[in-house]
Amino acid sequence: MPVSADIARTPPFKPGKLRLLPGFNRTVRHYADLDPVLGRIGSLEVRLATTTAEIRAAQKLRFKVFYGEMSAEPNGTARISRRDVDEYDALCDHLLVLDHDVKAKPFRTGKPKVVGTYRLLRQEVADRHRGFYTAAEYDIAPLIKAHSGLRFLELGRSCVLKPYRTKRTVELLWQGIWTYVQHHRIDVMIGCASLEGTNPRELALPLSFLHHFASAPPNWQASAVPTRFTPMDLLAKEAINPKTALHALPPMIKGYLRLGATFGRGAVIDRQFGTTDVLVILPVSAISKRYVEHFSASANRDAA
Repeated sequence: MPVSADIARTPPFKPGKLRLLPGFNRTVRHYADLDPVLGRIGSLEVRLATTTAEIRAAQKLRFKVFYGEMSAEPNGTARISRRDVDEYDALCDHLLVLDHDVKAKPFRTGKPKVVGTYRLLRQEVADRHRGFYTAAEYDIAPLIKAHSGLRFLELGRSCVLKPYRTKRTVELLWQGIWTYVQHHRIDVMIGCASLEGTNPRELALPLSFLHHFASAPPNWQASAVPTRFTPMDLLAKEAINPKTALHALPPMIKGYLRLGATFGRGAVIDRQFGTTDVLVILPVSAISKRYVEHFSASANRDAA
């Protein structure tokens, strides 16, 4: 996400806090020195969730995409609540894309609709609690130890409602992430990205492409945990047509590649979600200068 490592940064600020306001049956999250609204393009706005209701809306969107559209298998709680929830939600900041141009239903007040979401977990928060979610699939401890002077951010649980899967929505999400990264002085982004399906042979082309053409260098490498390691080099390098392979990748992974991301060793089959996961490793210093300038300019122009 090669640019100079001395990107202008704002002073560090305090983590968002959860507290119950007197007289209100909802929890409000406050972000010191950071406006929750991170940008806007047309009727779409990217912002950090500030209330329990907004986080629940993100969880409902995740349920709709992961369990309704894709092949994830809900547990009993998720099936009843119609929300995708886990123990990390209370620790993370939740990035939302809202559409303000939504017609109100009969007898209801019109309000913005959550159409996209990303979950963000900073290293200092992870260290105080249960660690990174990614650690269940990849042995990232040596990677973090090798770069102990850098600040890591985990990206996860991303999804966008089908009609909004456009370049504009993806750019808005990245505009929000970039503003968040600058404010929190993040140095490295990591996380699991998913390819739909649990049969590696059916995903041989994209997996082999990532292995041969986008593998992280040794000093940035991490491997899937041994009990879940699935080989990615299913095809020989000379058998791969890069253009065809790129076309077979999900848009989110192609976006990571454009920014400069590389990938860990081995894939992980996630049968609950019906996906094959790969580890994304994206140092901020690796982001192309043109993207840094683009997202910085967008944030300055569009942020409310």
